[in-house]
Amino acid sequence: MQVEKRVRELVEEKISDRPELFIVNITMLKNGILSILLDGDNGISIEDCVAVSRHVGYHLEEENVIEQAYRLEVSSPGIDSPLTMQRQYDKNIGRDVRVKLVNGDKKEGKLLAASASEIVVEEKVKEKGKKAELKEAILPIDQIKETRVLISFK
Repeated sequence: MQVEKRVRELVEEKISDRPELFIVNITMLKNGILSILLDGDNGISIEDCVAVSRHVGYHLEEENVIEQAYRLEVSSPGIDSPLTMQRQYDKNIGRDVRVKLVNGDKKEGKLLAASASEIVVEEKVKEKGKKAELKEAILPIDQIKETRVLISFK
């Protein structure tokens, strides 16, 4: 059985009574780190990460799922991590984002909407000699290479 698959089952079991929490990614890295990234529609607490870590760690040890030495890390995606799933886009509606497209173009503006097939970003477009205008850009998900939330310190 694949390690990631069993870990996913254990995490889902632990957060089953918490529908606002979700798995972003589970990876067994070559350097022996088992990384579990969790998030929540309203963020995730350290206590939630600790509870998942204890649950997963206990069962992995009991079942002897991983033969070699490993380190278990449970955390939320960093503020600079790209958005990778629909729920992350949904929770960031209204925030400013930078989107890199597959063709190399970049778009920057407020995330207005997100669906399984596209996102809508309101960007300021300034043409020479004119006042900046707000325009909506509809960006198909399959054309997006990366989306990051822009951090404002204003």
